[in-house]
Amino acid sequence: MLVGIMGGTFDPIHTGHLIAAERARVEAGLDEVWLMPANVPPHKSNAPKATTQQRWEMVCLAAEGNPFFRPIDIEISKGGVSYSIDTIQLLRKQYPTTEFAYIIGADMVQYLPQWHRIDDIVRHIRFIGLARPGYELDMAHMSANIRERVTIVPMPLVEISSTAIREERRQERSVRYLVPEVVNGYMEVNRLYEA
Repeated sequence: MLVGIMGGTFDPIHTGHLIAAERARVEAGLDEVWLMPANVPPHKSNAPKATTQQRWEMVCLAAEGNPFFRPIDIEISKGGVSYSIDTIQLLRKQYPTTEFAYIIGADMVQYLPQWHRIDDIVRHIRFIGLARPGYELDMAHMSANIRERVTIVPMPLVEISSTAIREERRQERSVRYLVPEVVNGYMEVNRLYEA
């Protein structure tokens, strides 16, 4: 089985995440996409605004109704900072017959050479880079062992961000259709991201 891993803070998960996950699934021939909220992301300077449990619950709600999407709490259960190499080792131990590919934006593909223990990572996992219209991706500076483990797939331009959604909620403006309806309802009930 070939599984795409889409990790993120998901604070909150939004329609753009789901479009990207579905595009990666279809274009790269994935059997499933596992949505994996980070416990403590290593590259984010600000802590998530929603609790870990709330972010997890929103991911579970967002995955409902798509038989190819599966929430996975491996980083939350592990605790601490979420480094990709540690997560990969856990995944390979728990699912030894599954092949994994990280789904990342084309902008993140550029930074793969700087990832913590990238040479170990590319021995165990592939990458699916989502290229948005107009984005110029230059992989010439990468070593061959990284380049050959990256598949680039086209991604429609979707200008939605969790930061913008939080700001809209803070200003008491509607985020309907920017997030799945069940996530919108969850944020309303739990008064998430309000001022």
